[in-house]
Amino acid sequence: MSLKMITKRFAIFSINLLMLFSISMASASEHQWRSIFNGKDLTGWTIKIRSHKSGENYKNTFRVENGLLVVSYDQYDKFDKDFGGIFYNEKLSHYRLRLDYRFVGEQLKGGPKWAFMNSGIMLHGQHADTMTIDQNFPISIETQLLGSKEGYKVEPTGNVCTPGTHIVTQGKLQNKHCLKSTSKPFYGDQWVNFEVEVNGNDIIRHIVNGELVFELEKPQLDPDDPEAQVLIAAGTPIQLSSGYISLQAESHPIEFRNIQLMKLK
Repeated sequence: MSLKMITKRFAIFSINLLMLFSISMASASEHQWRSIFNGKDLTGWTIKIRSHKSGENYKNTFRVENGLLVVSYDQYDKFDKDFGGIFYNEKLSHYRLRLDYRFVGEQLKGGPKWAFMNSGIMLHGQHADTMTIDQNFPISIETQLLGSKEGYKVEPTGNVCTPGTHIVTQGKLQNKHCLKSTSKPFYGDQWVNFEVEVNGNDIIRHIVNGELVFELEKPQLDPDDPEAQVLIAAGTPIQLSSGYISLQAESHPIEFRNIQLMKLK
């Protein structure tokens, strides 16, 4: 075999080896946890608060304190339907998301009773920029983050609510707005570890402190919901297989930490 032929074959071998290495590295990166909140600022996230434009952080509601992502109402006099969310800017389909949360302080005066120690992770949601100025919540599947207080409220966490959407559980399309999980309640300001596993239009799982507490599938738009109808008219498929995640602000101060994402194939 000539030196020229040997050199050519070695070059081809090297290219193939490099391609296999690149594919292997990409596959590995898809199954590794990475932080999506840097603990310093809100880079990579967009804020939307009712009655305000996308990107406006009204009264500094969302902020970073001591490395935590915080929802604070210390600049408010009262809550006036100021529902808000902070949206991660990357559209996602198949992934795992995990974080720790805890409720702190007292609910802001004027907040609805149901919003006491109440927040959520919105899944497969529309982006902040597509919401109307006075829209309360993004069209999405809401994984509820809830707390309880002795003598006042006992509520499991990990429930599901469906603003402008429907889900399927146990093979049945559910029209009820909220469904309860099997989680136990968590009291006071203790940290709770929460994880969601999202598989496109297939299974979505809620996991609390390592325990599976709720499972749903076939997330989809509600064709009878006026806000969902706007998305449908714009070409959004009825069956939801991707979208944006967001964390809610609903009148009770809350803190988040260790916000991490793992992409799945």
